Amino acid sequence: MSKKNIEVKIQEMAEKEAKKIVDQVFADSDVEEVLEDMEDGDAAMEAETEKTDKESAEGLNVEQKMAQAQEETAQWKDKFMRLAAEFENYKRRTSRERVDMIKTAGKDVIVNMLPVLDDFDRAFKASDKVTDESAKEALKGFELIYNKFKSTLDQKGLEVMECEGKEFDPEYHEALTEIPAPSPDLQGKIIDVLEKGYYLNDKIIRYAKVVVGK
Repeated sequence: MSKKNIEVKIQEMAEKEAKKIVDQVFADSDVEEVLEDMEDGDAAMEAETEKTDKESAEGLNVEQKMAQAQEETAQWKDKFMRLAAEFENYKRRTSRERVDMIKTAGKDVIVNMLPVLDDFDRAFKASDKVTDESAKEALKGFELIYNKFKSTLDQKGLEVMECEGKEFDPEYHEALTEIPAPSPDLQGKIIDVLEKGYYLNDKIIRYAKVVVGK
């Protein structure tokens, strides 16, 4: 037997053995069905892969949305804190303004009463020259009226500004004129008060008109 015949014989035997193995494996199944199952399995694997990729992309998208939501939350929180601070400042300001309004209630009326006090002061200065006894008795009643009137204004928070002998301060005083100081220690100081200044609950409602030494 030649070498070629031997090779052919071996090939035929191998094909028979392979056929036997295939027949044994697919004895109860149709080959086409098995191939279809294999294709279905491949398709299922591809679908699962696509699903996994999609879920990964969705997961990344969710993380981005969460980061965006956190950033927006931080921005809204900052806006809220700023608004809360502004509202707190507004409450404090309005509360302070309300207190000041209460303290200075009736300010216009009291300011209009100041010239009456000035008239009383001028009348008292002029009364020093009165010698008539009946006039002096009338002056006592005059003083009682003044004291009652002044006490009522004091209860409302009115306070006279003490100026004479003090350093001139343009924040409180209005200099009407300057005269030579009687002594060196009175230079730049208030020598005479022509019109009294007044506070109402620690707020200036009228500046004092004064004469300053130079």
